[in-house]
Amino acid sequence: MILIADSGATKTEWALVQPDGKKLYGFYSQGYNPNYISGPEIVADIRANLPEGLYCDGVREIYFYGAGVTPLQYPFMEKTLREVFTKVEKVFIAMDTLASCRALLQRKPGFAAILGTGANSCLYDGENEGLNVDSCGFILGDEGSGANLGKRLITDYIRRNMPEEVYEIVGRELGKNNDELIDQIYTKPFPNRFCAQYSRFISENLDTHPYFYTLVLGAFRDFFSNIVSHYPDYQQYTFNCVGSVAWYYQDILKRVAEEFGMEMGTVLKAPMEGLITYHTSK
Repeated sequence: MILIADSGATKTEWALVQPDGKKLYGFYSQGYNPNYISGPEIVADIRANLPEGLYCDGVREIYFYGAGVTPLQYPFMEKTLREVFTKVEKVFIAMDTLASCRALLQRKPGFAAILGTGANSCLYDGENEGLNVDSCGFILGDEGSGANLGKRLITDYIRRNMPEEVYEIVGRELGKNNDELIDQIYTKPFPNRFCAQYSRFISENLDTHPYFYTLVLGAFRDFFSNIVSHYPDYQQYTFNCVGSVAWYYQDILKRVAEEFGMEMGTVLKAPMEGLITYHTSK
């Protein structure tokens, strides 16, 4: 049996499938970015979330795609997974960008991006990811991501850089004063997840006040200006993207892509169904 995992900054989606593509089990666990979580924590969390009836010794191949899992961390992730799935014969580890490529494009070359809790992008040759303009992560970049949208909202709130009526709405949603917000982001675990949770609030208020639409529009323009437009001849590609932010804001995303001369391609909320097709098709 084949176990496929798509691990983002917030959660990991798992699918146990037969070689013919039939899905036997699907389940979720927390995200396993190795920059924020240890091996024993990963092992414990996987075991805590395994569905009843899933026989670990029956897993023969694992394909694990993870946010923040750079090649230097591949051995760490393989060792950690083998502690849970002790009979596995093949463990393939890759970054989440390759998952987006395979889900969106299968075996066709092109451009693929991720806009979820975090952001990423790359060119794809039909088999492996190629050139990657680094998103620089939550602190330095990740423009257009859910975490970036939340960070922009919180920054504007702290600076009172928003209309008064919006300030009141946002204040009720945040439920914290300026010092508490800064403390939450600078001293508590997973500040990216904390900020990203407010992407849903922003999407629900797009029609409440132009501020919210403008916030998203600015974030996507920065994503294209600082990242996408730095790919050579980027306008020759269609813009293909996976992730909850891309899915829920795709009308705004399409507007910005066209502003930068890119035709909109495929948008997926999550990559799993595409990954199952990729790994079980001949």
